[in-house]
Amino acid sequence: MAGNTEVVVIGGGYAGVLAANRLTRRHDVAVTLINPRPDFVERLRLHQLVGGTDDAVVGYRDILAERVRLVVDTVTRIDAAGRGLELASGGTVGYDYLIYAVGSGGIAPDVPGAAEYAHQIATFEDAQRLRAVLDVAPATAPVTVVGAGPAGVEAASELAEAGRNVTLVCGGVLGPYLHPRGRRSVARRLAGLGVTVVDGPDTTVTGVTRHAVRLGDGRELPSRVTVWTTGFGVPDLAARSGLGTDALGRLLTDETLTSMDDPRIAAAGDSAAPSDLPYRMGCQSAVQLGQQAAETVLSRIAGEQPAPVHVGFAGLCVSLGRRAGIFQFARRHDVAIGLHLGGRPGAKLKEFVVRQTVDQMAYEARKPGARDRWVKDGKRQELLRTRRAEAPAAGERAA
Repeated sequence: MAGNTEVVVIGGGYAGVLAANRLTRRHDVAVTLINPRPDFVERLRLHQLVGGTDDAVVGYRDILAERVRLVVDTVTRIDAAGRGLELASGGTVGYDYLIYAVGSGGIAPDVPGAAEYAHQIATFEDAQRLRAVLDVAPATAPVTVVGAGPAGVEAASELAEAGRNVTLVCGGVLGPYLHPRGRRSVARRLAGLGVTVVDGPDTTVTGVTRHAVRLGDGRELPSRVTVWTTGFGVPDLAARSGLGTDALGRLLTDETLTSMDDPRIAAAGDSAAPSDLPYRMGCQSAVQLGQQAAETVLSRIAGEQPAPVHVGFAGLCVSLGRRAGIFQFARRHDVAIGLHLGGRPGAKLKEFVVRQTVDQMAYEARKPGARDRWVKDGKRQELLRTRRAEAPAAGERAA
């Protein structure tokens, strides 16, 4: 591959692919993408993989620029001092600049019995295993979905639409991100699908057995298949490599997405914690952070000062089976408002968003940097200023 500056991207999710494609703006940059799987996983469709309506994969050659070299392997250690990566296969890869975009996955629940008897849906492999379990379970077997965020609502809806007997355990309120109007719309759709929603105080799961789920209020719900959708974590690669991370393990960066430890390392997506004030995990932030991490690296190669990160949110898309959905509109700083689009139009918009995201990656592969139309959040700098102003006062009190 032609080029004299080697840039490696670790992680081939939404952020990593967009970062790799954006880097090809410069013809003197050689780009390598390292990912443990040979295909791109549409995490936005993992609930469909579980429900049997989509395989949730796209070939990398359909969305990666031709100049991007794909290495199917897992990075086991980052040697920042030596600018090298150790691979699970035993090989090594050197770099001049690195973009850390390892994404996120589920975390082992600490509820008794959950690790043994509950099935997660956060990764492609999780979804495949859950699908295999459902394939051998009787159609009438009780299925319990734990967690009322987007992943839980989508999984419950998909399985109920397929004829499963589904209970959704919220552990609190249904759809905590949603505005109350949007929440009522989702509740109506779930009721129409036959989903039993268990919400309110004391609905936290306190135990999971092979055939039941226990709640904080003492109830025991029959469950042949338990689906666990709460809690997300990130790989510990950065921490194991001696790089600074936040409490969850995300790489700590400044506002340009540059590592606090090394100016040749940038981070993007769910595994980035700019100014220790990370964005909500998800595709909407990942696609923006991926492009901006690439721009940071390109600026440094050009000897220029990178621009600070700017991410804006439009809302939250949730599918409610194949025939309905909801788009919850939000302010740019990610706070839901009273406006939403539901029903069949909501489903069509969700499908458009999912398809458009893949199309965006393919377009970026062909014309890097030609499309960057995301709205920007003006509240972040205000939050950062407030936090900086409070920090000295907190230190004075502690003294």
